[in-house]
Amino acid sequence: MKYMHHRFKYVTVSCIIALLFFSVSFCNNTVAAVRIKDIAYVQGVRDNQLYGYGLVTGLQGSGDNSQIFKVTRQLAVNLLEKLGVLVSETDFFSRNVAAVMVTANIPTFARPGDKLDIVISTLGDCKSLEGGVLLQTALQGADNEVYAVAQGALTVGGFNIEGKAQSSRKNITTTGYITNGAIVEKEIQSSILVGKSISIVLRDPDFTTANRMVESINNLYPKSSKALDSAVVNIAPPQEFQTEEAVVQFIANIEELYVKPDSIARVIINERTGTIVAGENVRISTVAVAHGNLSITITETPEVSQPNAFSSGQTKKLDRTDIAIAEAEERLHVLEEGVTISEVARTLNVLGVTPRDLISIFEAIKRSGALHSELVIM
Repeated sequence: MKYMHHRFKYVTVSCIIALLFFSVSFCNNTVAAVRIKDIAYVQGVRDNQLYGYGLVTGLQGSGDNSQIFKVTRQLAVNLLEKLGVLVSETDFFSRNVAAVMVTANIPTFARPGDKLDIVISTLGDCKSLEGGVLLQTALQGADNEVYAVAQGALTVGGFNIEGKAQSSRKNITTTGYITNGAIVEKEIQSSILVGKSISIVLRDPDFTTANRMVESINNLYPKSSKALDSAVVNIAPPQEFQTEEAVVQFIANIEELYVKPDSIARVIINERTGTIVAGENVRISTVAVAHGNLSITITETPEVSQPNAFSSGQTKKLDRTDIAIAEAEERLHVLEEGVTISEVARTLNVLGVTPRDLISIFEAIKRSGALHSELVIM
């Protein structure tokens, strides 16, 4: 066997140390405040999902087998009947059509006439949607009301070519897209004001962040807001902002306020790439760390044994094996209590550890109870 020392291509220890040190130094010397609009959203202002089913035509023999997947045949016959063409299901044979599902997201306050991007995916045994055209398809919401209508030529980001003895495929050809392929027909009614108040929802719930948000808002509009929990801050706009038109200006003023978000101490480890990301609040109790590597190298060197002239011997191939063993001797390093992640990184850098070694060390420190943070392994 031959021992090989694996190295990660994606990150190096030096890059990790530099990034962690810069991050901690930056956070300690500046106020990392962000706008409320970047960490929260107004409750009720969100996208809604639409869906529908329809037919894609114009396929070059790569559509559904209508004899096996009867849904396609029924859809095609029903469509032709609406157009005044009477066709029996038993007489419909075509591999140029496919039954599909159509999905889209409609944003808040979308008005009739607005365009939406749509995604089309096959329902049956269609091989490829390349070159297909989606026929007019109604898109409905969870309340079964139709809010948009979709139609148009599909874009497929790949190809699928099959022969008798060989096939070639790039990406997925059973899913297609149409940019601006749907037209909004009905507006989804929504209101920002619920009673006489609005609610701001944190994307990452945290009691400290919610309390800081309340303080920032009350500094601008005294006694107007309160935190209901770690995620929701309820705000009662002043009397002059109690209309639907004026509340837009009020929300714009709130969104531009700056708040310093808080979060729990967390270390994120991606074992696949060797990436380690740690927050500034990570602390470590006094712990000793030693690290060493055992390397075993086995070298095979084939040699040829040639007999003397006029002898009865035979030429043979002989194997020569050389084995070298090297063990790195490392000192025991002590990490003092309360050190920051940048100090931990600098100490581990002295040990000359690789990203894989850093992962093992952090996991061991966590198991020992000395790492005071959440350890997330991806």
